[in-house]
Amino acid sequence: MSATETAIASAEAHSAHNYHPLPVVVASAEGAWMTDVEGRRYLDLLAGYSALNFGHGNRRLIDAAKAQLERVTLTSRAFHHDRFADFCTELAALCGMEMVLPMNTGAEAVETAVKTARKWGYRVKGVPDGMAKIIVASDNFHGRTTTIISFSTDPEARADYGPYTPGFEIVPYGDLTALREAMTENTVAVLIEPIQGEAGVLVPPAGYLPGVRELTRERNVLFIADEIQSGLGRTGKTFALEHEGVVPDMYVLGKALGGGVVPVSAVVSSADILGVFRPGEHGSTFGGNPLACAVALEVIAMLRTGEYQERAAELGDHLHRELGLLAGGGAVETVRGRGLWAGVDIAPALGTGRQISERLMEERVLVKDTHGSTIRIAPPLMISKEDLDWGLDRLRTVLSV
Repeated sequence: MSATETAIASAEAHSAHNYHPLPVVVASAEGAWMTDVEGRRYLDLLAGYSALNFGHGNRRLIDAAKAQLERVTLTSRAFHHDRFADFCTELAALCGMEMVLPMNTGAEAVETAVKTARKWGYRVKGVPDGMAKIIVASDNFHGRTTTIISFSTDPEARADYGPYTPGFEIVPYGDLTALREAMTENTVAVLIEPIQGEAGVLVPPAGYLPGVRELTRERNVLFIADEIQSGLGRTGKTFALEHEGVVPDMYVLGKALGGGVVPVSAVVSSADILGVFRPGEHGSTFGGNPLACAVALEVIAMLRTGEYQERAAELGDHLHRELGLLAGGGAVETVRGRGLWAGVDIAPALGTGRQISERLMEERVLVKDTHGSTIRIAPPLMISKEDLDWGLDRLRTVLSV
């Protein structure tokens, strides 16, 4: 067997089959390119679901990690460390907020947001104990914990994991009327993705997000924005909500916050909201560790330049112009997205999203399918226009257009 076949066979034999990866085995990566165990190079148009916004092996991030590795990597929150205050201060400032509660993974951050909203509802809003409700959108993806999948509408994510956590109301994404009707005196929060990534990079109708902001403010309900995939430059602005001039009560961040080097996530909000926690009521051994803070501080510094947001906006316009030329021609049905992020619905007659992804892999381009015939394109924000065009040419080859 080849090195690729051997590695895949070993993985299949000794790991749980909770993923169905494309049959490529990556050995190294730099910038927007990955190299497999056979020495073949592939253009990465997925960027770790936006975790690699700054590219593979970004020198600034690697140097920050190496420097911190030589000093201290973990203290637990039993003690202070000298990177923690700067991380919280800088991230709060980037978000225009006051307080940060650091965690590790995106799912942990969403769980933290849920706990925060409920505690705020009981201690501040005055909701009767055990009665707090959080409204979410259909087709959401916020993580894989038992609580989070309890409000998923994806059968694959939800099936066979009951009993499910109560306290959530699901309404159609983009429907303000349904959201308004679902609200009661016991509603403590609305949790939504400004752009739904896993659902196929779905952008809500114009006016929806400002409408959510207005409605939540009127009803004394927290607006929680899950910007784990959409945030930190992906859409051409630091946060996707900025495109509509909206500021939520709480940001949930992850993925790109760790630069693809270490897992870093956080909930960022006001002192009035995150101030509901008292010592011992919530925590994480690795949350806010020195290594994570060092890398995230470099990410924040890079975002402060505006370079990556500007690049995502400019190249994103180019990406959507080129993809738009494919729509309606028989091969591509619909293109959605914003910035360097696109969902492309392939005509079913040409194959499933998985099949198209496999054909692109043969052309040395890596993307990921979702929901049948959709492929997602989300390259690192530092990708060159030449490399992006090369990838788009390979897509045209696969689609025979």
